[in-house]
Amino acid sequence: MDLTTHTPSDTSGTLDEALQRLHTSGPERGGWLSNHAPMAVEALVRHGQAPAVHRWLDHYRDKLEDMPDPVAEVTPENWREALGDPRRIADWAVYFERETADRPWRDVLAEWWPRLLPGIAAGATHPVIRVGHSVRTLLGAPQNAPRVTELAHALGYWAARHQPLPPLSSLAPAADAATALDAVAPVPDQSGGIRHRLDQLTAFPQWPGRAATDPDTARDRLRELVRAATHRYATYGYGAPIMLVHAATAPNAVLRTLPALPRDLWAPSLGAAWAASAAVTAAYSPARPAEYPAVSGGLSPEDVFARAAAHGDDHTIKFTDTALDIGDATALAAALRSVELNPPAL
Repeated sequence: MDLTTHTPSDTSGTLDEALQRLHTSGPERGGWLSNHAPMAVEALVRHGQAPAVHRWLDHYRDKLEDMPDPVAEVTPENWREALGDPRRIADWAVYFERETADRPWRDVLAEWWPRLLPGIAAGATHPVIRVGHSVRTLLGAPQNAPRVTELAHALGYWAARHQPLPPLSSLAPAADAATALDAVAPVPDQSGGIRHRLDQLTAFPQWPGRAATDPDTARDRLRELVRAATHRYATYGYGAPIMLVHAATAPNAVLRTLPALPRDLWAPSLGAAWAASAAVTAAYSPARPAEYPAVSGGLSPEDVFARAAAHGDDHTIKFTDTALDIGDATALAAALRSVELNPPAL
């Protein structure tokens, strides 16, 4: 995974059209289900599926709700009291629209990233994933109004849903990310919503075994975590095919954001990404792996993504996008597994 890779130029303008189409919608529906459309269309365009985007959105539109009504203005003086208040979603969106209009988006991101990072589990990790997709477009070209507005809405969603994990103890150190994920114990009661499950967390394996204080080491460990979580889905994804994709896509969103952040934020970003991946694993992972061949059947990455796009499920598209960042046979097999496990949307 190359952190310097930029989104290919979308000469059709499809991504910007899609984002503009979506920005009258709120980030949720039904009170807590996430709007995945901005993330899915970004992945579709990135992987050469721009002609399918508006048709995909036509199928998805029944899952969109209008942006909620504002409650009260968020300001630099009162933002702490509004943090984590989902009633303030519209207020936060307006706040970040204003901030990104007045200052460079990188400055806004650098200021708010450490404030939001402790609440990375917010919205079942969807807000940070949306931020990661948004930053990837802004690290490419052009850096225009629809893409900056998308970052504003993603940050606003994260701020409104900000949710720290409960205090956690450290268990024995794990040698690598794959071993650490395998050592994460499922929560006792894997029923109910994610908030009920996260409330049961008590301890995670210590990983990395030695704290990564060097930014480059933190980046490398984060790559390792994304690879391990992606690979693990091939055999454990059956337990919760939709929710377990986030064990990989959440840390990958952090990894995608690193190039836009000051380097002194990379190490704490690794710690938060590990917490998010481990939390999803504990909340949804089954006790035992299933038999699944870790091979991609000779399909190219482009072929695998085309299958995900034709399948149409938003989580499958986003997970396959992460699997292509890894790019090896096991990751592609995991992506194909997500196509098998999740119900098609098209």
